Amino acid sequence: MSSPSYPLVLDLDGRRVVVVGGGPVAARRAMSLITAGALVEVIAPWVCEELALMVADSTLTWHAREYAVGDISGAWLVHTATGDLATDDAVAAEAEGLRMWCVRADNASRSAAWTPAVARSADGILVAVSGGRDPGRSRAIRDAVAAALDTGELPVRATRTRRREGPGTVHLVGGGPGDEGLITVRGRRLLAFADVVVVDRLAPRGVLEHLSRDVEVIDCGKTPGHHQLTQDQINDVLVDRALRGLDVVRLKGGDPFVLGRGGEEVLACHAAGVRVEVVPGVTSAVSVPAAAGIPVTHRGVASSFALISAHDGIEPILDAAREHSPTTTLVLLMGVRLLRDSAAALVAAGRGLDTPAAIIERGWSPRQRTTIGTLGTIADLAEARGVESPAVVVVGEVVTLREQLGIFGTEIE
Repeated sequence: MSSPSYPLVLDLDGRRVVVVGGGPVAARRAMSLITAGALVEVIAPWVCEELALMVADSTLTWHAREYAVGDISGAWLVHTATGDLATDDAVAAEAEGLRMWCVRADNASRSAAWTPAVARSADGILVAVSGGRDPGRSRAIRDAVAAALDTGELPVRATRTRRREGPGTVHLVGGGPGDEGLITVRGRRLLAFADVVVVDRLAPRGVLEHLSRDVEVIDCGKTPGHHQLTQDQINDVLVDRALRGLDVVRLKGGDPFVLGRGGEEVLACHAAGVRVEVVPGVTSAVSVPAAAGIPVTHRGVASSFALISAHDGIEPILDAAREHSPTTTLVLLMGVRLLRDSAAALVAAGRGLDTPAAIIERGWSPRQRTTIGTLGTIADLAEARGVESPAVVVVGEVVTLREQLGIFGTEIE
């Protein structure tokens, strides 16, 4: 059993700290102390390259000689890392007599103080880990904590009222195709710090369960009993909350700039003097077909694809069919309502009735379902199966690759 210890965070800014030793271990200790603002003095007859660079940069003072009694007098803290047991014993003994904390690098069991493994975040969070005098265990736990800090998996949002000068920031975060595991690390981290989250219906809503209770969540999607906000109303909400000094995450499905009206929200924020950050997301135009085993491009089959908003009527679909060769894959978003008209328009524009077509409903969810047909049959098949939005429609020879790739075993029938 390890002896009792008392964890403490020290303010060493402007305070004298002595490091005895000139090797790589002493260099690491010196760098950490300099980062903490300490006035570092190194006592050693020679120094390694890392310490020599710090001396050349005048970031520390080097006394080029052996340690002598009295060297640590007046210091706030001392580290000894000479590699020589007698010297380290002498430094530790003098520190003990002066009632000064001494950290020994050679033998943790004989040290009066220990340096923990430290994880820091850019916004000032510091987590120190002591592994019971086992440095390897300390580092392993530290690395796991640092990863959780970076991804926002820990409750990192400040709980005390923050005083902010000026407006907050609006972050347009692409949440991906719906599975919360497909949101970016940057997006998860911003959610962990958000004061307000404005969320779409197709965003990965599971991430909302991890938010602090005092985070304001504004649902702007169509759900039972809830009226969808207009785009102007959404813009007003983003600007209003940011002007109150709050950090806002606008959580969208897919990518903010792929048929997500993110550009309109950026313009509204800029007009109000609100800073905006755009965090890209995995677009459903590519990821949902992939979930069903359909690549939108494949060597020897299709070298390009065209993305079309079928919600805007038949003309964009006709334009795409005329502008692109028959080998170009067509991907239609929001295409269920006008599916029959869209298929007929593509045939009229020159695509054959036997052109393969697929509809993938609720991509990346447990209820994902794919309907396979041709331009001549897909509308009837969709009607018979009761196909509903959200869904992605794929038209082109790449649909025939689905059976060969065989990565769709978990779909419902």
